[in-house]
Amino acid sequence: MAAAAPRAALFAEATCSICRELYTDPVTLDCGHIFCLFCITKVKASEDLEKSCPECRQRFDMEKELKPNKRLANIVEMLKILEIAPGVADTEHLCQKHEKGMELFCDTDRELLCTVCRESQAHREHDARSVEEAEPEYRVKLQDWMQSLRNEKRYIMESKLEEEGKYNTLRNKLREEKQKILAEIEEQRKLLKDKEQIFYQRLEQMEKTITGVEEANFTSLSNQITSLNALIIDLEKKWKEPAVNLLKDVKSALDRCEGVKFQGPEKLKKYKVILTLDPDTAHPKLHLSEEGRRVTWTDTKQTLPDTPKRFSCWCVLGSEGFTTGRHYWEVQLLEESTSWTVGVAAESVERKGRITWSPEGGVWAVERGWNDQYWALTSPLTPLSPREKPLKLGVYLDYEGGRLSLYNADSMELLYTFPRAPFLHKLFPIFNFWGEAEMRLV
Repeated sequence: MAAAAPRAALFAEATCSICRELYTDPVTLDCGHIFCLFCITKVKASEDLEKSCPECRQRFDMEKELKPNKRLANIVEMLKILEIAPGVADTEHLCQKHEKGMELFCDTDRELLCTVCRESQAHREHDARSVEEAEPEYRVKLQDWMQSLRNEKRYIMESKLEEEGKYNTLRNKLREEKQKILAEIEEQRKLLKDKEQIFYQRLEQMEKTITGVEEANFTSLSNQITSLNALIIDLEKKWKEPAVNLLKDVKSALDRCEGVKFQGPEKLKKYKVILTLDPDTAHPKLHLSEEGRRVTWTDTKQTLPDTPKRFSCWCVLGSEGFTTGRHYWEVQLLEESTSWTVGVAAESVERKGRITWSPEGGVWAVERGWNDQYWALTSPLTPLSPREKPLKLGVYLDYEGGRLSLYNADSMELLYTFPRAPFLHKLFPIFNFWGEAEMRLV
C-alpha cells in the first residue's frame, strides 16, 4: 500500500484532464498545461476562433502554441510498458468465480486463469503458464498479425490502383474507337443512318459493362480495406495495453484476424447451416412446403391466425435466430422471380406496420426490384451492378464481427458487405417476395 500512492500520483501526472486517459501525442500550451493533441484539437472544433485553455482559460493561438512534448510522450510509453497503472492487478482482474488474482494463462483455451481454475477439471490437462511468460509471445503474435494485415492492405490498395489503370486504358481505347466511328459516320451519314444507331448502342453497352464491373470490383476492394483498417486499429490499441489487458479477450482478437481470410462463398461453406422457415411468421399469401424449406408467393390468401409474430407484408423469417458465431446459408431463386428481398432482420422488426428497410429499422438485406434493378437496403439506397443475374444467393453472417455479406453463390461475386457495426439483437434470416416468385433453401 505504501507504493500505491506514489504510483497513483505518477499515473495522474501522465493523464490528460480532458479524456482522463494516459497522454497520446502530448502538447504543451504557453500557459504550461498539457493535453493530448487530439483532445485539444477538439477545442478548436467546438469553440470560437479565439481559444482558451480548458484548465486556466488563458487564451492561446491554436496554430502557434501547440508544442509537442516528446519527453512526456516517451515517459507515457514507458509507463504503458512497465504496467504501473495503479490498481490494475489488485481490483480489475480478479477471477469472478473464485475472487483470486488471475496470474496464469491457459494456452489451450487462450484465456486468463486463477490458481483454483488451473486445478479445475476444465483446465487440469491444459498447458498453462504465468502471465509474465505468456505476455511476450502473444505480444509478438499480435505484432505479427498487424504486419500481416498491413501487408494485405498494401496488396489490396496496389490491386485497386492496377484495376484503375486497366479501366482508364479501356476508356482511352473506347474514346479512340468512338472518334473513329464518328468520323466514319460523318462521311457516310446519309447512307448509313441505321448503321450509326447500331454503333452508338454498341458503345453505350460497352461503357455500361465496363462501369458496372469497375464499380463492383472497387466496392469489394474498398469494403475489404475498410474492414482491415478497423481491425488494424483495434489490434494497435490492444498491442499497446499492459500484459493482463493485452491477454484479456486475446482469443477473440486472434479469431477476428483468422476470420479475415474467409472472403468467398467456397471458403464460407464450413459455416453453412441448415435453415427452415417459420410458418408462424409467414404472410398468408406465402405458401410454405411441408418441410419448411421452400416458399411460393401466390395471389391466393390462406386462412391463418393473425398472431403478433405474423407479418402483414409479404415476409417470412427463418425458424433459427442467431446471437453469436458465424453462419452461412444459400437461397435458390426461380429465374422467373420478379422481385425479392433477402438478408437478416432483428427479432424486434416491425411485423404489423410499415417496415423500415434499412439497418436503422433492424434489417440488413439486398433487394431485386422492378426492371431488374438491384439495391443494398441502406439509407439512402446503394445501387448494385451484378455482373450477371444472381439466381442463388449466399448469405454470410459474422455476428461478433458485425458483418453481413451477400454473394452470387454461383459465380462467387460479392454483391455487398454492410459497413461493420455491432449487432445488438437476435438476428433471423428474412425473405420478402412479391409478384411471381419462389425460393428454396439449399
